[in-house]
Amino acid sequence: MVGFAAQGTRARDLVDGAKVIKMFGEYVPVRALVADVPHFSAHADAAQIIDWLRGAPAPHATYLVHGEPEAAAALRDRIDRTLGWTAAVPRSGERVLVR
Repeated sequence: MVGFAAQGTRARDLVDGAKVIKMFGEYVPVRALVADVPHFSAHADAAQIIDWLRGAPAPHATYLVHGEPEAAAALRDRIDRTLGWTAAVPRSGERVLVR
């Protein structure tokens, strides 16, 4: 597994040593040797995201909808603190009207 395997995903199940995973409604035995390579990722880190956002005009609000809850909350706080933008982490299933 290359990159971060989030909780609740099949990738995390495999990294944690699952012997069976559910795919397309069926339980499938894992017959592979799974290696975890967590630090090899194409995703930007928080500093790179802030640098990328700096080049954009300030939006009315920024919604963070990807990542682990604690990491998303930390990035929200960093966006608020560093850029002075309003940032939010919507709850699962929450609807937001974007205009």
